[in-house]
Amino acid sequence: HSVGMGMGMGMGGGTGTGIGVVDNTHVDANTWPPIEVIVSDGFFNEDVVIKIADEGGGIPRSNMNKIWSYLYTTADPSVQDGLRSDGSGHGSRTGGDHSVDAPLAGLGYGLPISRSYARYFGGDVSINSMEGYGTDAFVHLRRLGDSREPLPF
Repeated sequence: HSVGMGMGMGMGGGTGTGIGVVDNTHVDANTWPPIEVIVSDGFFNEDVVIKIADEGGGIPRSNMNKIWSYLYTTADPSVQDGLRSDGSGHGSRTGGDHSVDAPLAGLGYGLPISRSYARYFGGDVSINSMEGYGTDAFVHLRRLGDSREPLPF
């Protein structure tokens, strides 16, 4: 069976690669289109599949291979401003090694790490995008007990 739910995107929210496009496509943050989440988990399905779909303007086809590279980001460079140390060597409350904020948000780590985790556990992450419209992300997760942990020998 499948379960679908709509999720609104609030101020400052977004999904890494698409947020810059959303800002340009939908000027008023209160009118951003909803993000749709569908979970498909049938009893006989090989995988549990989560689909996340947005209408944030999509990703240009020329950038599709880049989104899987660590440190590739379309986020505004000001995202990194809060990650700089306060000069004491300990970092500041809003940055450095002991930040209270999400230290990797907007820096190009989310998609590659997510795909690595999914593959480690026998699943995968894929992205399909239609430039000018939106992006669909699919997270495939193997059912519990259906995959062995890939340990090196």
